[in-house]
Amino acid sequence: MADIISRDGTWSFDGDAVRIVPGGKVHPVRQDLGEFAVPLHAVAGVSFEPDRKGGRLRLRLRTGACPVLRAADGRLKGASDPYQLVVEKDRAGVAEYLVDEIRNALLIEQVPDGPVDRFLLPGPSVPVSGGGGDGTASFDGESVRLTWNWKAEESKAAGGVVTLPLSEVTGVRWIPCIGLENGSLRFDRGGAVSAAPAKYDPYSLDLWGLSKREYTAVLVAAAVLVRMPSAVPAQPAALEADPAHAPAPAPALAPVHAPPADDHDVLLRRLRELGELHGAGVLTDEEFATAKRAVLKRL
Repeated sequence: MADIISRDGTWSFDGDAVRIVPGGKVHPVRQDLGEFAVPLHAVAGVSFEPDRKGGRLRLRLRTGACPVLRAADGRLKGASDPYQLVVEKDRAGVAEYLVDEIRNALLIEQVPDGPVDRFLLPGPSVPVSGGGGDGTASFDGESVRLTWNWKAEESKAAGGVVTLPLSEVTGVRWIPCIGLENGSLRFDRGGAVSAAPAKYDPYSLDLWGLSKREYTAVLVAAAVLVRMPSAVPAQPAALEADPAHAPAPAPALAPVHAPPADDHDVLLRRLRELGELHGAGVLTDEEFATAKRAVLKRL
């Protein structure tokens, strides 16, 4: 077991999954997403980027594995990204150790880093709600409910609450407010894609970017996306255009139950490094004991 605890949250790795727990004062997206586990076979890579204040851990997932990342389409930045963790300076050594543990596990289990053809994470739990601007979207696992506030256009407000069964949803798109341009959360029905501005579309929220809470609309999009009957992650455009160049399915791999023999020296060196970190006060007694047990189990 390897873990790191910071004000920004806690990451733990037990060899099979990375468990992510957000800190107490984090971005609303991370706060509402809550605690969740990322299976090792969904991980494409991990890195620690040091700086003068400590650094940042980044977990990179295989394309298509996470419904939140799929719904965000690269638009979750900085503090809203659940796969980043700010690390204090005195935790840098622990962060590097965690990175080594995850990388070693990826290597031993021969986890590919290419795209997947299905979601490997369950996405946000339901019921979930989010949004802002002219209303709020909520989803209970069976239907989407759009409720308007006093700032909504008259045409939308006059129509009242909109309830959209999941069976009728054929697409969902989230775009945050960027600069002076409003964002939106749109739901498509019957395969039709509305071209109307979000502020007039009864199946869309108009997002104004007035608060961080508006970003939580991406969680509604993700929860719907992962539960749609046709929930399959989109492939890169190049593969869609030319299926002949799509990657072949990865061959089945036999499980590896022990590290290769030539890893013995590496593990012994790791023990010495852990002892040095503990002696320097970087690792607490508990962290040192936990990390030491993890290494000894692999000898």
